[in-house]
Amino acid sequence: MDFVTISLALLFAVAVGYGLKKLSGGGKNLPPGPNPLPLIGSLHLLGDQPHKSLTRLSKIYGPIMHLRLGFVHTVLVSSAAMAKEVMQNHDLVFSGRTVPDAIRAHDHSSYSVIWLPVAARWRSLRKTINSNIFSGNSLEGNRQLRHKKVEELIEYCRTNSQSGTAVDVGGAAFRTSLNILSNTIFSRDLTDPFSDSSKEFKELIWNMMVEAGKPNLVDFFPLLRKFDLQGIRRRMTVHFGKVIDLFSDLIDERLEKMKSGEYDPTGDVIDVLLAAGEKNPEEIDRIHIERMCLDLFAAGTETTSSTVEWAMAEALKNPETMKRAKAELAEVIGAGKIVDEADIPRLPYLRCMLKETLRIHPPAPFLIPRRAERDVVVCGYTVPENSQVFVNAWAIGRDPEIWEEPLVFKPERFLESEVDFRGRDFELVPFGSGRRICPGLPLAARVLPVVVGSLLNSFDWKIEGGVTAAELNMDEKFGITLQRAHPLRAVPVPL
Repeated sequence: MDFVTISLALLFAVAVGYGLKKLSGGGKNLPPGPNPLPLIGSLHLLGDQPHKSLTRLSKIYGPIMHLRLGFVHTVLVSSAAMAKEVMQNHDLVFSGRTVPDAIRAHDHSSYSVIWLPVAARWRSLRKTINSNIFSGNSLEGNRQLRHKKVEELIEYCRTNSQSGTAVDVGGAAFRTSLNILSNTIFSRDLTDPFSDSSKEFKELIWNMMVEAGKPNLVDFFPLLRKFDLQGIRRRMTVHFGKVIDLFSDLIDERLEKMKSGEYDPTGDVIDVLLAAGEKNPEEIDRIHIERMCLDLFAAGTETTSSTVEWAMAEALKNPETMKRAKAELAEVIGAGKIVDEADIPRLPYLRCMLKETLRIHPPAPFLIPRRAERDVVVCGYTVPENSQVFVNAWAIGRDPEIWEEPLVFKPERFLESEVDFRGRDFELVPFGSGRRICPGLPLAARVLPVVVGSLLNSFDWKIEGGVTAAELNMDEKFGITLQRAHPLRAVPVPL
């Protein structure tokens, strides 16, 4: 029997035992949505670009929509008002997580602050992250370190500019964000700056994001979990294992140095976490530290580099935007200089450019899926307990009822607006909001304008191969993060 036949047989067997009441929602007043087919529900409507197909469906069924994906109740919210209902008005009820089966590899969901339920352990780990990694004092203490990594990025681009060689913008930004994080946590680079040695790590991180973002039969038919029909959990186990082993070795190396008496504590993140674990082992232990590192690198490298790449692509696609951003940079800090974090408040157009990038290209189009902890009524509709809840940030950022000319890249729209991406304005929620807001937002708010501003201010840029702005391909590749389908390669031209 082939794979399809076996899968269909298993699905049929599960369906018979599952019960029609469970599938129907038990007669509750569910939000509107497409009529589900037997067994598969509305899975056939997703396609390979779910953020786009579900946005189209929301135009038919409204800003709160119910779908049955296999045997899983799914609620999609696609407007700022509905996002506020989920992430503010009913934040606690929707604070649970729907854990993809891929994330169960190495039992990661039992240790990860991203996936743990909002309870004592989650609060303790979240407090540790906010206090020791992303607090204002911690970020300020590492400002010169980040500046040095941006200097290395600009030096790499300068070498390429002298030879007329194109830069893989996303790859270069990935190496920069990787070493910013690794120096913050471990006081060392994880890759030689701008060699090919980070390629494997980048592919590893991307493979993790791809596997986690793939439609997985197990997630839609939970009783099939032990079969891992598509091998997603098996492949994720390999990817997770490689990253966990790397961090375990780095922690062992630090512990050995401490024992030998040869180590002078630097006060970096790993020092702080190990000290916290020694003082309060019941709150944070070795496994939690390793998994926290995995979360930080997975969430903080690919999302940062992708946003930098999209911002540079939009600047090249829209020459007037690039011209205005470069003019502001030249006037405020002087052409050719690297942007310092202290310069950011004086660069309003650059900040608007990044808001506009995050509006059109949110790193995670559905954020991270939430789960209803109990039945809850939202705008007159019942969201059943254990429903997975998607916030379509991609659709909200392109909503014509909120944004004038929503498909046009126009940073100017934010110049007279106080809308920001810090979780208070539900028109722009690339980092989420409420209890589950991304803890790395304060770091991203510092790194993104410095990297993009420094790239723009240090060089003129042209697309590789003589491609014109009008010809630049802006297609997307769907995963948990929204990548460019075609990596941006651009040549830095000396000023």
